[in-house]
Amino acid sequence: MAKTFECARALILEKISVLPTESVSLLDVVGRVLAEEIRAPWDLPRWDNSAMDGFAVRAEDCGPMKPLLIDGYIPAGGTADGIFVSPGRAVRIMTGAPTPPGCDTIIPVEETEETDDRVLINGRVRVGAHIRVRGEDVQKDEVVIVAGSVLRPAEINMLASFGFKTVAVFRRPKVAILSTGDELVEPGEPIGPGQIVNSNAYSLAAAVREVGGEPVLLGIARDNRQSLTEKMNAGLQADVMITTAGVSMGDRDLVCEVLQEVGVERLFWKVDIKPGRPTAFGLKHGKPVFSLPGNPVSSMVTFEEFVRPALLKMMGHRRHIKPFVKACLQETISKKSGRTQFLRVRVVDNGERLIASSSGDQNTGILRTMLRANGIAVLPADREKIEAGEEVDIHMIAAVADFDVSI
Repeated sequence: MAKTFECARALILEKISVLPTESVSLLDVVGRVLAEEIRAPWDLPRWDNSAMDGFAVRAEDCGPMKPLLIDGYIPAGGTADGIFVSPGRAVRIMTGAPTPPGCDTIIPVEETEETDDRVLINGRVRVGAHIRVRGEDVQKDEVVIVAGSVLRPAEINMLASFGFKTVAVFRRPKVAILSTGDELVEPGEPIGPGQIVNSNAYSLAAAVREVGGEPVLLGIARDNRQSLTEKMNAGLQADVMITTAGVSMGDRDLVCEVLQEVGVERLFWKVDIKPGRPTAFGLKHGKPVFSLPGNPVSSMVTFEEFVRPALLKMMGHRRHIKPFVKACLQETISKKSGRTQFLRVRVVDNGERLIASSSGDQNTGILRTMLRANGIAVLPADREKIEAGEEVDIHMIAAVADFDVSI
């Protein structure tokens, strides 16, 4: 019996385990998931310092026609040792330099006039202006990045600010990709009658890399047990294996049989979805195995809805499933009751709301609809018709603002 879409995805995520951690250089952790809590080893800033090039002064000394004697200089990277701001005096200071004792205000250089060895302050003076106070950003022992955070340039800057050269992150999964079928040839090879190019392997590899995994192309397994067994045994050395084609009802569709023969426990075969009904999922010693349909559109859609969430969980992400956005459907869509339908759509923002329209003929052989689509509308299994103007749930596969819908 086929699984519902929701049950199939819930089962997958229930069975997926998070991968072990590894220590990785800061140069290589962008997009990775932090596996440890980061506490500040010291205050940030580490000392009171100047936020401007200018003069360190006592606010009470400043006023119209009250020139201050310039007495000392503190460069960036220097220290305030032996320097004190006395009444009626000012110390020249650079951005980032530690503020000297006696100072309670920094006056930017552009708000001053210098004459010989004296400086005149122009404008209003506010106590504490332009001083970065020790610990005002982060205090020692404070949690600055929680475990499970995705490391962006901002997090990497914070880590570097505290002297980290490496950090513990969850490992990237190695994902073996196996295409099956006697009709397949690799890109660049001569194409004979009845043959098609093995495009699925490359789109799936790109999708794996986009989500953060490491694709391993196994090539093509032919429609016989020996070829399938050899390729599958190689694929099971990776963290995840994806096969495409060979899971429908044809006489030569041997994938499910051979997977069982090599020790993969099948947890489901067939899901009540369109496209992608002949999708299977299993495990061998905890390693997930996804068998996706051979049709390019179906393989991409089922990867998006089933494989991507699993890979995200393996890499330690806290959010596994893309949040839905709501968009108004531009046209009426009829569908078969009992199956969740994934409608390829173009989503545009008309300034008031998001509008979704079909990206073209929804036949699974029409690959061009994936180029035109920036979202997948998830139409409920219990509906037979969604009327124009109704709101639908959409998983975005590209940002609305960045998507070129001119194709």
